[in-house]
Amino acid sequence: MALFKKRTTAKAGEWYYCLEHKKVEEGPDCPAKDRFGPYPSRQEAEHAMETARERNLEWENDPRWHDRSRGGDDDAPTA
Repeated sequence: MALFKKRTTAKAGEWYYCLEHKKVEEGPDCPAKDRFGPYPSRQEAEHAMETARERNLEWENDPRWHDRSRGGDDDAPTA
């Protein structure tokens, strides 16, 4: 028997998107590894996957991330 249980603390008004159950939850019902959030509203949590896609595209196209000034070819396959 475990002496300490990891529990999530639910807060009213904080919304999360559960990646495992693919649904919006008020307060963190699922483990942090399975959720996005917190979001200030249910509507923002409902659009969590779209927000993640947009942020990934921004990151992938950020010239600061793909620094070509190092002299390497970022598109070249690595050995």
